Amino acid sequence: MAIKIKAKLFWAQLNETNEMSGKYQVDLAQLSPEAVKELSTLGIKVNKRDDDQYDRGHYITCKSTLPIKATDSNGVPVATDVRIGNGSDAVAVVASYDWEFKGKKGTSPTLNTLVINNLIEYESSDSIPEGVAV
Repeated sequence: MAIKIKAKLFWAQLNETNEMSGKYQVDLAQLSPEAVKELSTLGIKVNKRDDDQYDRGHYITCKSTLPIKATDSNGVPVATDVRIGNGSDAVAVVASYDWEFKGKKGTSPTLNTLVINNLIEYESSDSIPEGVAV
């Protein structure tokens, strides 16, 4: 079973692996109470940190050993060189899978489809704007 949810994207690393996990990943955040309830029925633990400076609210982290494919609302694939910034609006189809590793068991989310409706392109804080003399 899979569900469709609306989310804000945070820490999207769709085409490069995360240094800590070694996987491609993205946080689906600012989830509605309905989305939280539906994800819970799939056995997915939804996170919420009270001290979150990024205002992610309720969120899940989807990870993959393969690059995560995303499209825009017209079905056009998002270019692999585009870096997706925090707060981009998306619709995702999420399912779950059970796993067992080294005596531990759990249920994790799997991202079946990711459609980015409003892409905010990531800009590095150390980048220099055009036209600025250095």
